[in-house]
Amino acid sequence: MPRDRREERTGFQESAPYHPDYDLQTDFVMVYGIDETMPERIRKWKEKGYVVHLMTGVAWGQYNSYLDGEVDGVPHWDEAQKDRQGEMILHGKQPVIPYMVPTISFGRFIADRIRIAVDAGVEAIHLEEPEFWVNGGYSEAFKREWLLYYKEPWIPPHASPDAQYRSSKLKAYLYTRVLDRLCAEMKDYALKRYDRILRFYVPTHSLINYTQWRIVSPQSGLVELPSIDGYIAQIWTGTSRTPNVYEGLRKERTFETAYLEYGVMQELVRGTDRRMWFLHDPIEDNPNHTWADYQQNYLKTVVASLLHPGVSHYEVSPWPRRIFKGTYPSQDGSSKESIPSDYATTLLQVMHTLGNMDQKVIESEEDALQVGVLIADSAMFQRMKPEPGAPDAGKYDGTDPQGFQEAGDTELLDFSPFYGLTLPLLKHGIPVRPLQLDNVRRYPGYLAPYRVLVLSYEFFKPEYPDLHNALAQWVRDGGALIYVGDDSDPYHGIRAWWNTEVGVGSFSSKYNSPREHLFEQLDLKGVAEGIHQAGKGVVCWLDQHPADLSLSKEGADRLRRAVQATMEALFGTEPPWHTKHYFKLQRGPYIIASVLEESVSDKDLTISGPVVDLFDSKLSVHDQISLSPGKQALLYDVEAGRPSGGRVSIIAASSRIEELDQSDAGFRFTAKGPANMQASARLYCPTEPASVQYVIGNQAMPAHWVWDRESLTVLLKYEHGAANQAVILVDWISQSVTEPAAD
Repeated sequence: MPRDRREERTGFQESAPYHPDYDLQTDFVMVYGIDETMPERIRKWKEKGYVVHLMTGVAWGQYNSYLDGEVDGVPHWDEAQKDRQGEMILHGKQPVIPYMVPTISFGRFIADRIRIAVDAGVEAIHLEEPEFWVNGGYSEAFKREWLLYYKEPWIPPHASPDAQYRSSKLKAYLYTRVLDRLCAEMKDYALKRYDRILRFYVPTHSLINYTQWRIVSPQSGLVELPSIDGYIAQIWTGTSRTPNVYEGLRKERTFETAYLEYGVMQELVRGTDRRMWFLHDPIEDNPNHTWADYQQNYLKTVVASLLHPGVSHYEVSPWPRRIFKGTYPSQDGSSKESIPSDYATTLLQVMHTLGNMDQKVIESEEDALQVGVLIADSAMFQRMKPEPGAPDAGKYDGTDPQGFQEAGDTELLDFSPFYGLTLPLLKHGIPVRPLQLDNVRRYPGYLAPYRVLVLSYEFFKPEYPDLHNALAQWVRDGGALIYVGDDSDPYHGIRAWWNTEVGVGSFSSKYNSPREHLFEQLDLKGVAEGIHQAGKGVVCWLDQHPADLSLSKEGADRLRRAVQATMEALFGTEPPWHTKHYFKLQRGPYIIASVLEESVSDKDLTISGPVVDLFDSKLSVHDQISLSPGKQALLYDVEAGRPSGGRVSIIAASSRIEELDQSDAGFRFTAKGPANMQASARLYCPTEPASVQYVIGNQAMPAHWVWDRESLTVLLKYEHGAANQAVILVDWISQSVTEPAAD
C-alpha cells in the first residue's frame, strides 16, 4: 500500500490554510484561489509533504477589480452573463459574483492572476468549471462575440431553436478559446522563466449533468486542445441525486445516475495519455441534509465510480474543512452536529483504499457485452423549449431542489430522452456506457469494443456528416444499432448540414432530419419501423420519441425487447443478454458491488468470504456479506490478497501507512492522518500479538487491538495525535499459528 506521492493517485482541494484536523495525507493538494494568502498556503502544504497544485475558477470568482475597471481602467460589468430579463446570472447570492462571458480581455486578466501562482511554484493548475448558462446569452459582450463569430447581428437565444442552438455552440467555443490561449501562454511562461513543465487540468461536471442542469461547457472539445493534460470528473451526490423518470416515477436515483456520469467522463480519456481523476464528496453543496443522508449517497457514488476500472486516480474530497469542521442537521432536525466518528473513520479508510485501485480487473462473463448509448456535446445546445408559451426553465444547481420544483421546469430538468434510453437497460443489470459520438471521428476504432449501440437524434445532433460513414461501416462490419426517434424534435430544423441543399439535379440532397441521412448511408432509405439487415450487422428502428420510454413500464419494456430482439438477429438464439439485479466487479483483491432497486428481483445478493467490509469503521471480517436492493459494498477478499510467506501486509487503514517493517519479534509502521479522530487499520498478521502500542512524540500508549484467528488478521485502533503522526509497535507472542492452506 505505501506509494510515492508523485503518482498523484489521490488528492483534495481546499481554500483554507493548512490545519491538522483535515490533513488527509493524500498524494497532492489543490490550493484553491489566488489572493494575498496563496503563497503562504502553498508553502505550508508543501512543508507537510504534499505535491501542490492550484485550483481556481475560470467562469466565476472574486473578479471585482476587473469588473470595476481597476485593472485596465475600463469597467467590464457588460461581460457578466445575463438572462433574458437583463439580470446577471450569479454564483450564489452574496456577495455579487457573476458568471462571466470569457472575452479576450477576461482571458488576459485570468492569465495575470495565474502567473502569480506559477511564480509561487505550483506544479499544476486546475481551471475549474468553464460554464455558460443556457439562460444566458443576452449581455453586450456576448452580442459582440456573436457578431464576430457568425458575422451577422445577434439574435435573442429564445427567438427560435436555431438561435438557441447557435447561441450555445458559441458559448462552448468561447470557453474553448479562453482555455486554449490561457494554458498555452502559461506553459510557455513557466518553461521560459523557470524551466518547468507546467500541467493544466480542467475540473468539470459530466456532459450528462451539464445537459440536465442546462449549462454549456466545452466537454469533449477540450480533447482537441494540446495544452490540456487531463480532467477531474466533478461527480458527487449533488449532481447524481438530481431526479429522473423511470417507468413513470420521478425520484432520486443516485447510484444509477452516478454510474452513467462516471461512464461518460471515462470516455474523455479512453485511448489517450491524459489523466482523469474521479471526484467523490462525502457531503454536498446543499447543507440541509443529515449525516446519514450524506453517507448513504456518498457510498453510492464511490461504488458507481469503482465499477469503471479504466480510471484509478481520485479526488477524494472537495473542501475537507467543511466535512471535518462543519456541522449539519441532526437526524431529528432539532440541532446541528459534527461528523460522527464512525463516518470520519470510514471516510479515511475509503480515501486511502482509493490510492490502491490500479489493479488487474476480473470481470464476469455475463458483463463482457456492454451496450453503448451515444451522446454528443450538442445535447447541451438544445436545452430550451422553443414553444412561445413555454414556462421559465429556471436555474438549477442542486442547492435548492425544493425551490426549483415550485418555480422551475421539472420536465426539462428530467432529461428524459437520455434516461429513457439508459435506465431501462441499466435497471436490468445491463452494463450501459454513454459514448461520445464526437470521438468517432477523432479516434480510429473508437467503437470497436462495442457490438451494440443505441442512438437517438431527438435530443442531440451530429455535427458532421462523416460521422455517419463511420457508424454505417461499424454496422456493416457486424454491429447492432438500435435507433429510437420519430423525427419530431424542433431542433431538426436548425440551419445545419443535413437540411442545406447540396448539389444540383439528381445529385442534390436535403434531409428533414439527420436520421434520414444516416439511414441512407446504411442503404435503408425509406424503410419502415422494425429490424433490418445492413451488411453483417442489423439496424432496429423504434419510431418513437425516447422520452416516451421513460413514462411507463410498457415504454421501458419496449426498449428492452427491441435491444434483445436486435441482439438475437445478430447473435442467434442465444444472445449475450443476461439480466440481473446487481453490478459486481473485482479489481485485484477488491470486490465492488451494488444491488439495484426497481429491477428484476428483490432478493439479496450474497458474496462469499472471508471478506473485510471497507465501509465498516471496524473493518470487520465476514464469512459472507448479504446486500439488499439499494445497498452497495466495497470489500477486500482476504484470500485473494493474502501475501506469501507469512508476511505482514496492510489490508486497509484510515491512515497513510509508511515504513512498514517486520522482524521475528513483530512489526512496526508509521501512520499519518488527521488529528482528533479515531484511526484504525487491519493487517495480515500470522501471529497473535502480545502487545500493541502507538507512540506520539516521546509518549507511548497502549492501542486497542483484536486478532482474528480464522483470517490471521489483526485490527488496530489508535490516534494520530496533534502532530498527525504515530508509530505503531506490535510485539508477538512466541508460538505461531500455521497459515491456512491455499484453496
